[in-house]
Amino acid sequence: MLIGEAPGADEDSQGLPFVGRSGRLLSELLKAAELDEGEDLYICNVIKCRPPNNRKPTAEEIRQCRPWLEEQIAVVNPSLVLLAGATALQALLGIKSGISKLRGQWHEQEGRAFMPVFHPSYLLRFGSRESDSPRALTLQDLREAKRRLSAQGR
Repeated sequence: MLIGEAPGADEDSQGLPFVGRSGRLLSELLKAAELDEGEDLYICNVIKCRPPNNRKPTAEEIRQCRPWLEEQIAVVNPSLVLLAGATALQALLGIKSGISKLRGQWHEQEGRAFMPVFHPSYLLRFGSRESDSPRALTLQDLREAKRRLSAQGR
């Protein structure tokens, strides 16, 4: 499972997560990591509608959408969850510290493995593909998720 923050304008109009510019970049990175969006992942967001002016979701919005997210997690029952961005990290694990320090690290909770990764919208701000760039680090994290899924026989 991959959980993002909230729908953007494209996502809100189409009713699907990650279909805009961020989604195209995410699809590219998933493909490079040999993760199949249709088979290996269920993709959703912490909150289910676009916040006004595309602002960061409030704690109250996150609280109100939590039952739907919890239901999605229960139905999908993923063994591992990728948390795209700081909002997803805080909403699911209650961790407020910077994602730069925590990305790529597994956190075990409630019988699941959670890994924070950079949000694709953050990656769009950087053109670099150097080995230490946010984009390269995200690809590395996605490959680690693929490795862990493969080790589970998935």
